[in-house]
Amino acid sequence: MTLRIIDQPIVRELLTMPVCIGLMEQAMQATAKGETLQPPRWIIGLPGDQGRGFGLMPGAMNAPASFGAKLTAVYPENGAKGLQSHRGIIALFEAEGGAPVAIVHGGEVTAIRTAAASALATRLLARPDAGDLAILGYGEQALQHLRAMAAVRKLRRVRVWGRSAERAAHFAREGREAVDCEIEIAPTVEAAVAGASLICTVTGAAEPILAGRMISPGAHVNVVGSSVAAAREIDVDAVEKARFFVDYKPSTLLQGGEFLAAKREGRVGDDHILAEIGEILTGSKTGRRTDDEITIYKSLGIPAEDLVCAHYLYTAAAERGLGASVAFS
Repeated sequence: MTLRIIDQPIVRELLTMPVCIGLMEQAMQATAKGETLQPPRWIIGLPGDQGRGFGLMPGAMNAPASFGAKLTAVYPENGAKGLQSHRGIIALFEAEGGAPVAIVHGGEVTAIRTAAASALATRLLARPDAGDLAILGYGEQALQHLRAMAAVRKLRRVRVWGRSAERAAHFAREGREAVDCEIEIAPTVEAAVAGASLICTVTGAAEPILAGRMISPGAHVNVVGSSVAAAREIDVDAVEKARFFVDYKPSTLLQGGEFLAAKREGRVGDDHILAEIGEILTGSKTGRRTDDEITIYKSLGIPAEDLVCAHYLYTAAAERGLGASVAFS
């Protein structure tokens, strides 16, 4: 028995954005059809009051037949050092005999698949003519989301906001190399999102930075940066006024900070979650209905996304002879 090690360069080579968007469609549909097992992720805080944590995301799915877990250390301060804030591995097992078959670079998979899931949601929920993009945040997910939005919509204008003007300018330089579009640096959140038809929030904010009053009619918003119940990027007004969609409803009811805050205030109930993205794909639920309604996709990330990526990478790497094979018996 051998264990294939799939490192960051191999993930970047094989897991292109178009490929990953297709894999997210597969994962979301399987989730909506009940063809996966995805218990709530387990997170512990690490010593030192810096928002550090260690998480475990186990899961299993029927197709591709596999199971495994992502183990991730979250270090928010890494972004300022040019390092990934999420660092870890995905351990993949084959279903027939239960053997571990691959160890995959979890940080790189997370970076790409998170943005690809937002691209899928945008493809389904944003207006066809949406092309004025505002990105709140300037880290790794900001750059990946820029690439992801460009994969599903023709971008006419891009604005970025972040607390550090220097880091925002660095992002703008990188972004111009990634997409064929000028990138403006906005001085405030409100200036960034004014008239925007696409908004991606990819910050580490604990309290809302985006208010419902700032969002233009007809906009689609991907809320990505907050991943625990105590953190929020958008306020309760934004949640209440929008048609609200998620990757996985059970996760949102436990850890979707923006939704839970609105629910605590009595502004929304559980039925405000209109659908999982997979339910729109299967046709059992409806997404956008009119050009002027606001849609929100709340992303938390689910094990099925990691599993389909890990299985694809394991298969593709084996076919191409990529990655180190380690005897493991």
